[in-house]
Amino acid sequence: MRTAAAKTLPVPGPEVAECTAAHRFDPSSWLIVCAIVGGSLWTTVVLASSVGLALATTLATIGGLAAIAVGERLRPYEETWLRSHDDVLTDSLHALLSDIASKRTVDAMVRGTSVAMAGALGRWIGFGIWPASWPLVAQLALALSIAEFFQYWLHRYEHEGESLWRFHATHHSAPRLYWLNAARLHPVDTVLLYLTGYVPLAVLGCPEVVIALFAVFDAVFGVVQHCNIRLTLGPLNWVLSAPELHRWHHSRRVDEANANYGSNLIVWDVAFGTYFFPRDRRPPVDIGIAGIPDFPPGFIGQILSPLRWRSLVESAAGSRPPT
Repeated sequence: MRTAAAKTLPVPGPEVAECTAAHRFDPSSWLIVCAIVGGSLWTTVVLASSVGLALATTLATIGGLAAIAVGERLRPYEETWLRSHDDVLTDSLHALLSDIASKRTVDAMVRGTSVAMAGALGRWIGFGIWPASWPLVAQLALALSIAEFFQYWLHRYEHEGESLWRFHATHHSAPRLYWLNAARLHPVDTVLLYLTGYVPLAVLGCPEVVIALFAVFDAVFGVVQHCNIRLTLGPLNWVLSAPELHRWHHSRRVDEANANYGSNLIVWDVAFGTYFFPRDRRPPVDIGIAGIPDFPPGFIGQILSPLRWRSLVESAAGSRPPT
């Protein structure tokens, strides 16, 4: 469980001017994010008519991830994060098994049940709830806002309640931020995020094409959020849960990590008081889980960690010097 007092900023030091300059809006950052995310969405729409929506979604997502991986080499934010921290295999297994396999396992059941619920709800109130006549861009924005609301509260509870923190801790065990570790999630965590994001949209009757665009945005921007690319997005940091904000979320300090819960948008953090973006210092480079030095670094150990959570916590407490 991650509990913290109200957030306070430290007394500014001599490096404040340098950090303030580093946070200034850079137009090229907007172009990079728009090219990666917008290009992935555009690719989905263009390819859907020829290869089908499912394959178009997959190809667009792969293209977006490849662009991010290249961008990290061309424009790195933190040089030390370019080197492997013995984490590539672990993150690759999470991407294949914790992310892709887990979502595929529940997808058919969720879609079928949710569509049936949407139909029943429409018959009960006498009309369809979803504004299907809106432009695709507006429908996508609405889908992001609705899904984000439910995912925000799940993510926040994962940090503030021990019952789910034991699963979410796997994500925060990452020793660095780079494109692949966005998928470092325990399968239970993945399924919960999927359900809280997609089920409300399906129940409200969100069209398949909008859900597909949401899936592409969610996948690609989720990797942008964790990427090791130098980006300064200025005013967009009040709308998007961008890398500048999310790096604080991976801090070892609980009062810094219990903030910026947004998966794609940051608007609910702003609304509910968990937005955190100090301008007088850089986010920490040494990230991970504080207080549990024996948290398993490998895939199998992380999958099993919730089952032995109490022993991990007690072992960590026993290793601390007496006060």
